[in-house]
Amino acid sequence: MKPQDIITGKASLWIFGYGSLVWKPDFKYKRSKVGYIQGYKRRFWHGDNFHRGNDELPGRVVTLIEENDASTWGIAFEVTGSQVEEALKYLNVREAVRGGYSTKMVEFFPDGEKEHPVQAMLYIATSDNPLYLGPASPEEIGMQIAVSRGKTGHNLEYLLRLAEFMRNSCPHVEDHHLFSIEAAALTVVSCLLAAQ
Repeated sequence: MKPQDIITGKASLWIFGYGSLVWKPDFKYKRSKVGYIQGYKRRFWHGDNFHRGNDELPGRVVTLIEENDASTWGIAFEVTGSQVEEALKYLNVREAVRGGYSTKMVEFFPDGEKEHPVQAMLYIATSDNPLYLGPASPEEIGMQIAVSRGKTGHNLEYLLRLAEFMRNSCPHVEDHHLFSIEAAALTVVSCLLAAQ
């Protein structure tokens, strides 16, 4: 699905972020809400040879894997008016061209008892993508993240900021995959520092 197919005739759009968008959207928006989507789990199974890695040492960033009983927490941003086209133009380069992600519409459930779900667009990378790395142990992923760096910065920063978002904004959610990789990456970093 192409972003322009999604926005035809729409004055506003919700965009769901579950990776770097949660702390660095870099586009103007009207408002944002913390919440979750169902039927997907967040996994560090996608490679990044631009933002958080390079061709020799690709970094690892998150994508979504379909799983019926799973849910993924993040932030949805509402863009309205001219913000819609500006946000999609920016995100198309950031996520689709450089990241290898495609778009999909999902139901987003804002946190809070009186909140109603909304349709939101998200970016997702699938296994047929050339940058897709697939599953690995937390130790392998942590090692890869600890030593990778791209044009946007260290892969470790990406991991730590995502973990910080989850602890601060979704303290009631246990993301075992994320936190086990964080622990593994920090172990690698302390070993590297001790060896200097």
